[in-house]
Amino acid sequence: MFFKAVIFDMDGTLIDAADGIADSMNHVLKLNHLPSHPVKEYINWIGDGMENLVISALPSDKREDTFINKCVAEMKVAYSDMWMIKTHLYPGIAELLTNLRQLNLKLAVLSNKPNKFTRIITDKLLAKWNIDIVIGHRKGIPRKPDPTTALEIAQLLGLDPEAFIYMGDSSTDIKTAIHAGMYPVGVSWGYRSAESLIESGAQKIINEPKELLYKI
Repeated sequence: MFFKAVIFDMDGTLIDAADGIADSMNHVLKLNHLPSHPVKEYINWIGDGMENLVISALPSDKREDTFINKCVAEMKVAYSDMWMIKTHLYPGIAELLTNLRQLNLKLAVLSNKPNKFTRIITDKLLAKWNIDIVIGHRKGIPRKPDPTTALEIAQLLGLDPEAFIYMGDSSTDIKTAIHAGMYPVGVSWGYRSAESLIESGAQKIINEPKELLYKI
C-alpha cells in the first residue's frame, strides 16, 4: 500500500497540550470562584472541542447557556495567554515530520481545537515543516468524527481519501478516518488507551512516532 499524505490530530498526537489546557481552564474556574480540577481530569475531556471541555469542567448546576458562553470566552483569553508555557511536541515528532517531508508526503493537521488556536500553535511549534493544510474547528462545520473536514483536506490536496494515513490518539480520530475512507493509525502515547483505539477500528497502533514510517 502506498500512501501520499498524512493527516495528524493535534492534542495528544503531535503535542502534549494537557497542562496548558488545564492551567487555562483552572484559571477561568478560579475567576468564577469554582473548584479546579487536576490534569488527569482534563485528559478525559480533551478532544471534543473547547466548548465541550468547558462544559465538562463546570459544576452541573452552572451549565446554563449564558454562563457557559461567558466561560468559553474567558477560556479563549486565558488559553491565548497561557498555552505556550507548558505545551510541547512529543518526543520523536520532529524527526518523524522531517522524515515524512524527505519522502515528499503531504502533511495536514486536523483538530477539534478552535481553528484560531490550531493555526497559532502550528505556526509556533510546527512552522519548520511547512504543514500543507491546517484546520481546526470552524463555526458551522461539524467536528470530528464527522468526516467533512478530512474529506475537504483530501479535495484541497487533490488526493483520494485512500491515499491518506490518519494518525490520532482517540476514538474520535479513528472514527473520523474510517468515515472518510482513510487508513486509521492510533498512537499509544496520547490521552486514550491502545485498547480503546483498537476497539474503535484502528488498523495499527504505534508506540513511538518513527513506527509510522513502516507504513509508508
